[in-house]
Amino acid sequence: MSKATATQLRFYDLEPEANTLYDDVLQGLRQAHKFIPPKYFYDERGSRLFDTICEADEYYPTRTEIAILEENLEEICACLGPDCVLVEPGSGSSQKVRLLLDRLEPHTYMPLDISSDYLKSVAHGLAREYPHINVTAACVDYTAPIELPYFPEDRRRVAFFPGSSIGNFEPEEAVTFLSNLADLVTSDGGLLIGVDLKKHHSILNAAYNDVQGITAEFNLNLLAHINRELGADFDFDGFEHEAFFNDYKGRIEMHLVSRRAQQVTVAGHRFQFETGESIHTENSYKYSVDEFHTLAKQAGFLPLKVWTDPDRLFSVHYFKLAED
Repeated sequence: MSKATATQLRFYDLEPEANTLYDDVLQGLRQAHKFIPPKYFYDERGSRLFDTICEADEYYPTRTEIAILEENLEEICACLGPDCVLVEPGSGSSQKVRLLLDRLEPHTYMPLDISSDYLKSVAHGLAREYPHINVTAACVDYTAPIELPYFPEDRRRVAFFPGSSIGNFEPEEAVTFLSNLADLVTSDGGLLIGVDLKKHHSILNAAYNDVQGITAEFNLNLLAHINRELGADFDFDGFEHEAFFNDYKGRIEMHLVSRRAQQVTVAGHRFQFETGESIHTENSYKYSVDEFHTLAKQAGFLPLKVWTDPDRLFSVHYFKLAED
């Protein structure tokens, strides 16, 4: 644990062990339809690339969600309540939460992310920027049940999960994840979450195929992460980025498609790829407001508020835990 001051900054490095990456990658590549979990996008370089994606003209979710938060900030902060513990799984650059930190002034902000170096850098920056707020950062796999080594006692807990990241989970996995958040915030807590809405396919396809090629670089960086951590020999020129909206399943799919027949070695294990064969790297499900309310209720949450932009591209929801 490192501290900038006696009480204001804590950092816990609970980074998942390498064998978790090893097991997940080998298991995924052994499937008939190869896949790698999207959480492994977010090494330090991947996290920074994603921040750049969020600034792309085609990528509407970030600026739309920020506008929703800005326009409804007073009402949102009233829902969250002052002096709470604000927990953000998958915090990344902690950009959007600054709107809440400025107005809400919680007792403690807890960013959680999978990239230790990036999280540490962001946490130290936040500690300098908000000296009046306790910052407790933890490098954890936030997609699993969250067990944190420290929590301020007798403080209301609120989870903040912006950016439509909930769409990266299969619907049944999303229910499990939301159930984990319900256990984290406990009976008097709440959840503020961003959810991408269903819309015309052309808008969705453009958002995941930016003309600058940043999303393609982000997708391919997954192979660089595996090469570095598992001694793999993926040839970046041998794969290309592909993203498209699957209308039947209501989701954007991202793939890395093999340009040729080739063999790849990962941690001493060999995998054959045919021309056109892909590694499925990410899904991003899109929901209607009613569909997402139904999903959240399965995890024990009761919808209280929902805010959208005028074009209904995106939504921000506030939930509390349903009473037994």
